[in-house]
Amino acid sequence: MTDVTARGLTKTFGRVTAVRDISFTVPAGMITGFLGPNGSGKSTTLRMALGLVRPTSGEALIGGVPYARLAHPRRQVGALLEATGFHPGRRAVDHLRVLAAAERIPDRRVDEVLGQVDLAEAAGRRVRGFSLGMRQRLGIAAALLGDPAVLLLDEPVNGLDPAGIAWLRGLLRGLAAEGRTIMLASHLLSEIAQTVDHVLIVSAGQLRFAGPLREIGPTNEALESAFLNLT
Repeated sequence: MTDVTARGLTKTFGRVTAVRDISFTVPAGMITGFLGPNGSGKSTTLRMALGLVRPTSGEALIGGVPYARLAHPRRQVGALLEATGFHPGRRAVDHLRVLAAAERIPDRRVDEVLGQVDLAEAAGRRVRGFSLGMRQRLGIAAALLGDPAVLLLDEPVNGLDPAGIAWLRGLLRGLAAEGRTIMLASHLLSEIAQTVDHVLIVSAGQLRFAGPLREIGPTNEALESAFLNLT
């Protein structure tokens, strides 16, 4: 099993400190909610974990090593940061085939993940005709392509309708039950309460709480109260 850890993670942009001395562990076999208001440092933290942003100090580790030192990083870690990184004229299936070819992943895996995210019937459509929810599903398919042990997802329910949100919840719970490590960044309190097992709450770049959801309470009201008191 592979966990995700941060040790004294800090990032400054000029005079602005986006992330300040954050340390945490995202355990394997669980869904961890990374909760905070917009601008709290969630996306910057995820980008440091993925090696896209260099920390000012501290480190982010995947299974004990930095992302850049993973032998096959895209097969070990799947990520969804935004649902806009698609060529609008490319068919959904071709978008995934390009990614698969870059990682030497068999084409059959493309068909598998399209089915997994319920886009099999839309595989031949151009991405320009996709709704935001469909783009989210395609982004999740790309994250799943390498069958990774770790998933880092930034606002994955954005654009999904209630049925899509319920579908994603079931998908993530199934993946966590297989022993995968899932980190789900969101500002939607109701979805955190219904989806996750473990919670990290950040505000103004600082970690305010880290622990099992049961320590806060199982209801939306309990989580909202904790969020308001901690941020």
